[in-house]
Amino acid sequence: MPTRNPNDGTEAMTLSRTHSRYRWLLAGIMLALLAGCGERAAGGAGAAGTAASEAPVADGALIPKPARLQPAPGVFRFTAATPVLAADAAAEAVARQFAGFLQTSGLPVPEIGVGEPVDGAIHFRLDPAFDAASPEAYTLEAGPDGVEVIAGDSAGLFYGAVTLWQLATANAGDGDGPDGIAIAAMRIDDAPRFGWRGFMLDSARHFQSVEEIRKLLDAMALHKLNTFHWHLTDDQGWRIEIKRYPKLTEVGACRIPAGDGGIDPATGAPRPYCGFYTQDQIREVVAYAAERHITVVPELDIPGHATAAIAAYPELGTTDRALKPVGEWGVFENLFNTEEATMVFLENVLTEMIALFPGEYVHIGGDEAVKDQWQASARVQARMRELGAKDEMAMQGLMVERLEKFLAGHGKRLIGWDEILEAELPASATVMSWRGIEGGIEAARKGHDVVMSPSSDLYLDYLQTGSPDEPPGRPATITVDEVYAFEPVPDALEAGQRRHILGLQANMWTEHTRFDARLEHNLFPRLAAVAETGWTPAADKDWDDFRRRLPVQLQRYRRLDIGYAKTPFQVQAVADDDRAAGTATIELDNPLGYEIRYTTDGSAPDAASPLYRAPLQQPLPVEVKAAAFFDGRPLAEPQAFAFDAASLLTRSDEQLATCPDVGRLLLRLEDDGPADGERAIFNVTIFYPCWQWNDADLDGIGALKVRLGRIPYYFQLAHDEPHRRFEPARSAHGELLVHGGGCDGMPLATVPMPAAPDADGFVEIDAPLAQAGGRQDLCIRVSGDTRPTMWVVDRVSLVPAAAAPVEADAAAR
Repeated sequence: MPTRNPNDGTEAMTLSRTHSRYRWLLAGIMLALLAGCGERAAGGAGAAGTAASEAPVADGALIPKPARLQPAPGVFRFTAATPVLAADAAAEAVARQFAGFLQTSGLPVPEIGVGEPVDGAIHFRLDPAFDAASPEAYTLEAGPDGVEVIAGDSAGLFYGAVTLWQLATANAGDGDGPDGIAIAAMRIDDAPRFGWRGFMLDSARHFQSVEEIRKLLDAMALHKLNTFHWHLTDDQGWRIEIKRYPKLTEVGACRIPAGDGGIDPATGAPRPYCGFYTQDQIREVVAYAAERHITVVPELDIPGHATAAIAAYPELGTTDRALKPVGEWGVFENLFNTEEATMVFLENVLTEMIALFPGEYVHIGGDEAVKDQWQASARVQARMRELGAKDEMAMQGLMVERLEKFLAGHGKRLIGWDEILEAELPASATVMSWRGIEGGIEAARKGHDVVMSPSSDLYLDYLQTGSPDEPPGRPATITVDEVYAFEPVPDALEAGQRRHILGLQANMWTEHTRFDARLEHNLFPRLAAVAETGWTPAADKDWDDFRRRLPVQLQRYRRLDIGYAKTPFQVQAVADDDRAAGTATIELDNPLGYEIRYTTDGSAPDAASPLYRAPLQQPLPVEVKAAAFFDGRPLAEPQAFAFDAASLLTRSDEQLATCPDVGRLLLRLEDDGPADGERAIFNVTIFYPCWQWNDADLDGIGALKVRLGRIPYYFQLAHDEPHRRFEPARSAHGELLVHGGGCDGMPLATVPMPAAPDADGFVEIDAPLAQAGGRQDLCIRVSGDTRPTMWVVDRVSLVPAAAAPVEADAAAR
């Protein structure tokens, strides 16, 4: 599963604050200032839309933007009494789906009938003579006397229904009113730019219920996404029932999570994490997707990411060690072996999968297959000689070639991650380019079809803002606008090669995503940006226009109970304090550039509050309340930021920098306990845990108070293991190390660590500082091997000299 390559430059991105200002990100308490008004006051049902009596949104704030929209005079009024008619039974099915969209959204649901169009009606019609290059094309024409949706294929008619639903939800007010929902008159002639508009979900690391999968498929359809890539097998779990091999789910579908998360708090016994989809459930999902014109592409990952399968059937592996599905993350060396019996096993598994998934493609993975076990195996080396494979990558290529022929014999096409290019690749194989776009360029030049899915732009487990309210994940940040800016067709390709770019796909890996709420936070609204890139002509894409339409899309998410990320629509605060003067310079920012309004008098900001234009110079203490606004309405609940002399002496791990030259693979990690519910979250660089407070003002400071937690080191690094570093311990349990002037600077404190944290999972260490003073970059580390557990910083406070503890044995030596 291509998610964890530490050499990927995007992994080295951090949340570090390398300048001298006090970076106060969402400091203080977030207040629900609009209590009693609920979601509506913060951009709820009436916030981004328009009441029925008002003028409708002229273009419906459609996402994705149609290929062609021509406004017309007048308005169509839609109520529960509006006739919805279909020309025939096939069109009636789409009309009923449209009614279902309305019902799910809490809008008036009309009666559906079959018949010719009449004044004041909505009419759906399939026209065999409809001239379009794509079966997904449609025409929608709305005027004062009615709406007609026409297409040549049911897929196109379906997308026309989606557009009409969006028009209705754009203009639905608080009560819809006696005059109904207003839809501006217009003509839309629409078709997608790409045929592959995909989303991949990893169900192997964390398992989602069928109900959540159905909810995501609904959301995909209403974004006009048409390909659901389902990652079903990996080291941590095998999630699809294969009747011929029952142990794949009996054994391979359960793992023991690392640390306290894998222990039953009541009994102390191991607590497995299990889950798989029965074949009946798979059929249900596939049928549900097909009704929404979504093709499901299953993935069977080979030859790596195979630990769960080998744990179930050890004869498939290349090691004598007993394996079990792993409770760790990273890159593992366990590969399927190269024996004929193993290839037959894979073909047998594919036979059952083919019967379940009627789509054109089957994904065979091919990524991150570390070849150490193959290199060490005399039998694999002999097998390579038998088959004429010059090296291990060529051996993997022979496996891919065999499976390609097998799939072709069953009317299927093979697709794999871009590593499959490293060996001879069958001409019909399709490449999914995740390690940047270079693999896609190479594949297209060789005549292979390509789906662009670069980790640098389209990985949705990456965080989307620098807010501490972001859930666990990889703090390399991919913002909504960065997703929107991605262009799937590289300029480097010649005109004749560009036709091989089938489209794009966003990927959601779930190592750090235990809850459905976190999953939806990660996906939305970034999936809307993916959808527009996949559908809208490149020349018509416009970030500022998309940003204008996005608040209405949030309204749709609320109607559908989609837990979209609030963080891109919140305000962040940055404070630069002048301790001597007793003042603070406060900068406010919204990640997407919406206008900010604020107050300093304790009141909630509204559309009449001061507009933020420049940093605020304020005496301490001060409380700033701020919210991002669009069209006079807040996009999220206002937040309060309280600054005083004491709070400005503390930084959380999110506010600390990573130490220079050790920022590789910074992760936002969750604690391992409690077993259920919310857990503490820490930012940590796993190759060398190290935190830095840059330009700390140490005048008058006598000590640091450092709060730390401890979590399992649950990562396998394969060939990057030698890059893992730590400072040798000089005492039984290691020491808290504090240096001034950076990690190579002067030692300021060395404090022995306890054997274990306190009962709450944390420990606070007082570290008197030697020779402190002036402004310095404070480097904070804990010595000792990070395996099996590592200390992680939760927060650091500067303690004034008058209040600092004096412990001679804790001072730097």
